[in-house]
Amino acid sequence: MSMRKMDNVLVLSYEDIKKDTRKTIEKICDFLGKNLEPDELDMVLKYSSFQAMKENKMSNISLITEDVVTNGLVLLRKGMTGNWKNHVTVAQAEAFNKKFQAKMAGFPPGLFPWE
Repeated sequence: MSMRKMDNVLVLSYEDIKKDTRKTIEKICDFLGKNLEPDELDMVLKYSSFQAMKENKMSNISLITEDVVTNGLVLLRKGMTGNWKNHVTVAQAEAFNKKFQAKMAGFPPGLFPWE
């Protein structure tokens, strides 16, 4: 994170990507100095969608060997933000927030737009 202001580093969050995928892809293209035609941008949007990636064996868990996969690991689950709230207790969330605040002291407060 200390390198986030360097010219060759682009920081993105999954929440930002989900909020406005087209804008995020345009931001990535801008960062890479690549201009896409509207039909190319549409294709990137189509094939980088959560559903397309979940169905694509090359971007899903199919390439991980069985000896590495434990406890029914699912690499791409739901593709939604904020679902952690269904799996983490209030006490766990509070402990995480306390540790997170300590570790992220000095960084801009809106750097990670987690729900």
